[in-house]
Order: sequence, then C-alpha cells, then structure tokens
Amino acid sequence: MTPAGTARAGDPERSTLDKATDENFPVAPFFLPRAWRADLMAVYGFARLVDDIGDGDLAPGGADAHLLGVSPEEAEDRLLLLDAFETDLHRVFDSTPRHPLLRRLQPTVRRTGLTPEPFLGLIAANRQDQLVKRYETYDDLVAYCELSANPVGRLVLSVTGTSTPERVRRSDAVCTALQIVEHLQDVAEDLDRDRIYLPAEDMKRFHVQEADLATATAGASVRALVAYEAERALNLLNEGTPLVGSVHGRLRLLLAGFVAGGRAAIRAIAAAEYDVLSGPPKPGKIQLLREVGVTLRGEG
Repeated sequence: MTPAGTARAGDPERSTLDKATDENFPVAPFFLPRAWRADLMAVYGFARLVDDIGDGDLAPGGADAHLLGVSPEEAEDRLLLLDAFETDLHRVFDSTPRHPLLRRLQPTVRRTGLTPEPFLGLIAANRQDQLVKRYETYDDLVAYCELSANPVGRLVLSVTGTSTPERVRRSDAVCTALQIVEHLQDVAEDLDRDRIYLPAEDMKRFHVQEADLATATAGASVRALVAYEAERALNLLNEGTPLVGSVHGRLRLLLAGFVAGGRAAIRAIAAAEYDVLSGPPKPGKIQLLREVGVTLRGEG
C-alpha cells in the first residue's frame, strides 16, 4: 500500500481525498450518479486514510491524530493510531465519529446498509503491515490481499446494490490483481519502508536477493521475477473480467475502468522492460482509455 499525491497540513480530509486522482483506477468518475459518487468517495476516503496511517503518510502537523484523540507524543505510533481509528469506525455504526472522513462515511453506511467487516479488514491489513515485512509464499501474499484489497471491491458492489456470490468472487480476483500490480510498481518504495511483497519462494526461484532490489535499475533476474508476477496478476484480471459483463449501464463502465487500470499498469511495466526499480511505471491516459475499450468489448 502506498501514498498518492501531496498532503496538505491544514485540511486532512481534503488532502486524503485529493489522492484519488493518482490511483491506477478511477475512484468516482463523473459519469456515475451523484449518490454513487458521494458514496464511493466516502469509501475511498476511509481506505486511503487507513493506508496513510499504516504507511506513516499522514498530513504533517498531527491533525489526524488529534481528531482521533491521540496525543502528540503518541502520534507516531501507527498501531495506536490504527486502534484509535478502529474505535472511531465503530462510532460510524452506533454514534458520531470524530474524524471528518468517518463522518462523511456515516450517511453512506446508513443508506446502503454496509457492515463493519470490510472496513475492519482494511484496518487489519495495515496492522499486518506493521508486523509482517516479508511473505514466504504467493498464497501468503494472496491472503494479505484478501484483507488489503478485496474489501474495497466488495464495498463497491454493496454501494451499488449489485453484490452476489459470483460477482464477489470475480471482484476478489480483480482486486487482488490490482494490489499485486501496485506492489510491482512500488518495489523500490516498499523496500525503503523495509517491506517486500515479492514472495520469498519466487525470489529464490529467480535467484533474486534483497540487495538486488536496492539497485538503481533492475538486473535480468529481477526483471524476470517481475515479469512472472505481472503474468500472475494478468491471469487474475482475466479471471475477474467477466464481472464487467455481468452488470449494465454506468456501473459496467466503472468496473471496466478498474480492470483496464490494472491492464494498463501491467502494459506500462512491460514497456519499461520490467525495470520497476528506476521508477514506478505508470500508464498514460490514452493507454488507459484503450484498455477500457478492449475490456468493454470483452477482448482479452
């Protein structure tokens, strides 16, 4: 999980929501009904803020910690902040939350009948980030994505009233893929945080040492490893793509944007010849739009 955009110390709510423009996928595009846009931005605000707490990327000045009732002396304690954030989350469901982003979320919860579970999953993922810095197997990484990514897709389906078991299964595949792609883009940044989301068993298979991830450009072994993980992510996206055709109207376009964002990011990684260490490969808008068209036409 990584930061996006630049925080403004004076307005923690705005500084968090402004990061939506830097994501790989559209968060709440203009073509959606106004109520959906408001609900999706409320969900995004929660997800982005909990990631920023877990990554230590809150706006400077301690405003978020103060809103959550955490003293300045303890404002750098991420686990304590996550505990305080979870306490405030429960207020969304039974009283009045303290943080403005959670107050923004409360009408969405009431209107759409959201439950605490997906939100608690996102908090649990960020707790795990404080305690687990390496993943031995791909299955271990997928289990982490079940907490860190899949709840977001489930929330989108719930907000739009389109959740079914099959759609949830497809959504989970897409969200896990998007998380893996983000990890690939941010290998160097994550390493700076002493985190590696490349499975250790795969690093051994491709003869990659941790020191190889700390170089300015990726060597052949690292590139081969990244290509392998990118192919896994693409396969997951393909598994989840039927989700797009299972809905109609503007929601279909939104979900196509999610899938297309992942595909475009994978293409950007490939265009960089899988060198993710010299900078995060990012797709351009034209590539993203092209991928949206491909996804809507049902092409692979």
